[in-house]
Amino acid sequence: MTDAQTTSTELSRRRRIREEVDGSLRSDVRLLGELLGRVLADAGGPELLDDVEHLRALTIAAYEDGDLARFEEAERLVASFSPERAEQVARAFTAYFHLVNLAEEQHRIRRLRGRDVKGRAEGRTDTFAGAIAHLVDEVGEEETQRRVQQLRFHPVLTAHPTEARRPAVSSAIRRIAELLAVRDDPRIGYSTAVENERRLLEEIDILWRTSPLRSTRPTPLDEVRTAMNVFDTTLFQVLPQVYRKLDDWLLGTDAGRAPSRAPAFVRFGSWIGADRDGNPYVTAKVTRKAASIASEHILLGYEHAANRIGRTLTLSADDAPPSPALLELWARQRSLSEDAAGDIDLRSHTEPHRRALLFVAERIVATRLRNADLSYADPDELLDDLNVIQSSLRDGGAARAASGELQHLIWQVQTFGFHLAELEVRQHSKVHRQALAELEAGGERSEMTEEVLEVFRTIKTLQKRFGVDAARRYIVSFTQSAQDLENVYTLAARALGSPEKAPVLDVIPLFETFADLENSTDILAGLIELEPVQQRLAATGRKLEVMLGYSDSSKDVGPVSATLALYSAQSRIAEWAKENDIELTLFHGRGGALGRGGGPANEAVLAQPPGSVDGRFKLTEQGEVIFAQYGDRMIAARHLEQMASATLLASAPSNEERNHAASVRFSALARRLDEVSRARFFELVRADGFAQWFGQVTPQEEVGLLALGSRPARRGLSLESLEDLRAIPWVFAWTQARINLTGWFGLGSALAAVGDIEALRSAYAEWPLFRTMIDNVEMSLAKTDERLARRYLALGLRDDLAQLVLDEMELTRRWVLTTSGHAELLDGRPVLQRAVRLRSPYVDALSLLQLRALREIRATGSTDATDAPHRLMLLAVNGVAAGLQNTG
Repeated sequence: MTDAQTTSTELSRRRRIREEVDGSLRSDVRLLGELLGRVLADAGGPELLDDVEHLRALTIAAYEDGDLARFEEAERLVASFSPERAEQVARAFTAYFHLVNLAEEQHRIRRLRGRDVKGRAEGRTDTFAGAIAHLVDEVGEEETQRRVQQLRFHPVLTAHPTEARRPAVSSAIRRIAELLAVRDDPRIGYSTAVENERRLLEEIDILWRTSPLRSTRPTPLDEVRTAMNVFDTTLFQVLPQVYRKLDDWLLGTDAGRAPSRAPAFVRFGSWIGADRDGNPYVTAKVTRKAASIASEHILLGYEHAANRIGRTLTLSADDAPPSPALLELWARQRSLSEDAAGDIDLRSHTEPHRRALLFVAERIVATRLRNADLSYADPDELLDDLNVIQSSLRDGGAARAASGELQHLIWQVQTFGFHLAELEVRQHSKVHRQALAELEAGGERSEMTEEVLEVFRTIKTLQKRFGVDAARRYIVSFTQSAQDLENVYTLAARALGSPEKAPVLDVIPLFETFADLENSTDILAGLIELEPVQQRLAATGRKLEVMLGYSDSSKDVGPVSATLALYSAQSRIAEWAKENDIELTLFHGRGGALGRGGGPANEAVLAQPPGSVDGRFKLTEQGEVIFAQYGDRMIAARHLEQMASATLLASAPSNEERNHAASVRFSALARRLDEVSRARFFELVRADGFAQWFGQVTPQEEVGLLALGSRPARRGLSLESLEDLRAIPWVFAWTQARINLTGWFGLGSALAAVGDIEALRSAYAEWPLFRTMIDNVEMSLAKTDERLARRYLALGLRDDLAQLVLDEMELTRRWVLTTSGHAELLDGRPVLQRAVRLRSPYVDALSLLQLRALREIRATGSTDATDAPHRLMLLAVNGVAAGLQNTG
């Protein structure tokens, strides 16, 4: 839809948006905006604030009224800024988005608190209460309890470079968030409110004066330490709270005194410091250090928790008699260290449970400091001691003390072990083939081959120090045959001297391209014939993990065909696993952007094929998604509950029957969508000169200059083809250009080719996969802007390709709305619709600044990353990422 075609209904809807926003959110946005305005006036004078306000007014008017003249006026205003003023304005809008994001986060927390009022959420199936009640109705109490006990949610944090904020900026934002939360307390007095506003001004001023650009690219260990902050401030405390919520529901009136029934169902993985696919900076040394950093953090957490809980267990031996097992434990503890036991006994002589737990804390310290005489050999040994103390408390009549904070510590140890998050090594299959060829040829080994071998030695070392679960998964990128997987076992044996000395390995195929997805079951059939795999299957109860790549499959055949191919592959793999008596876990390589499998994750879980979840769901969490989902404790708890509930319900008979029936009924429709969308996608990406044109019409090259992460944006050195370009910058660049092509291209042509509106609407109503795809495309299109898209596309001097993109954009918008039955994009998600529309004019301002910079760079051919146009470009990239949020 062009500007001239924008309807009066749409314009009036846009104007009403501001009136519909919740009053408390509107108040927070207004407060933070006013405080930022005062900071800008103080820092840059009233002229800076005037320029910011002038541009803001123009972009709002242009967006709400569809006034092209105002949009062009905004473009001229941006062009008139001096380089210094352009940078200041870009930073001002970026700071504004950081503050708006905070206000929205605080409002989400507010709504979660309100929903947590007793009885408000019991009917919702995205809660423990609702999911369990639903399952009991379908499969009965006993089967539901069995499924709960086998539940597993496994998020894996990755360092993919889409979190555009500096850590210093993130720290400032978090301090502002804490101050904003104080204002929600109804007991806040006048003097406290005044002081709070002064502090807010101070922190917003710091945010404004903190450079948003990193001066150097972060190292892998910088990325590790950033992730540790999430564990320290959020996840360590949140996990037992989530388990407690489930336990309270399972136990009912016995909650808090009966033995726990909630399993510790979350396990964390991490690629940060272990994913070496295309990242030369991740070495065996880095992986060892990453493991040590993580272990240090989790053991410190246990140490503080054990000391804190131990000091509260002041139950006397008369009121809570120690069990024989506890007395035996204390005797063993004394034999380990008379000095430590003597000091503790002086303070807690008549408090045996306190005494034992404080000694446990001493042993945790020794484990962290690697004191062999006192340290625990593994997490199971620590759990044994904690279980003895808990059982003694229960036997001695102190059931509530047994089921309280001590249970939280037990859950934490069960979840995090001594490693916090399992390091999952990933390497490209081509690297393994090259290393083996070199070893077989004999002669001098290259640095690459030595590094490949050293990785296996490192895995062995980590398993000896932290336990096998600290590092046993090894993912093979671009798995194309069973031989690619066998190569890993061969290299491990070569590195350690023999198969018997090699580390324990679960080698995981990663199917990324369309061809690999199609061949997946044939490759898996070869995999389970390998002797090392048969040994692991016997040891694990025939457990097997398979990873699916959403990123490269979408870049390979387009978003529609990739979605359908992934669904088909999952169905076939699940059926293959059933036939071969395999307990399958599918690992979903999702990203934050819609072109990488993004969108509401709990909805995606419920749309999975029958048999593909079975109570286990594993996925990657990366970039801005990590901080959006886990940065705040209440939001993190809600996310974990939603994902766990969806994982339980995905295998409910009604959900599996619905997905199966829909996949059968709409199979012909799926084939038509696949055929037409893929042809349309190939028409674009296989056009002569497309790769170079893509580099011209998006800031892809310039994004590569932004010090987002440690990994290079490309596997190769040139942009002669898309094969060497990583999927993440491919998505990120289209998002920055406000085109979002990777989320929707080809769908319009496919829907139009079907042409049967009744059939499409039936599919939208009855086929969860199709509905999720259409809803995600609506979100993607809502964040596109045709006015800006035209300006970016004009940079490429290829009218044919530009028109192809614009025609498909208009066709997709029209047919998506026809299919969903919505009058406007996101009518089915009014909260998101309001948020997108409120943000869009501000993102427009940053996009105009980015366009100015791109035009200057293209006109001069400059490659100097430090010159004014490049600086403005990178500042605008930060701002657009903050404004759009799901960028990569």
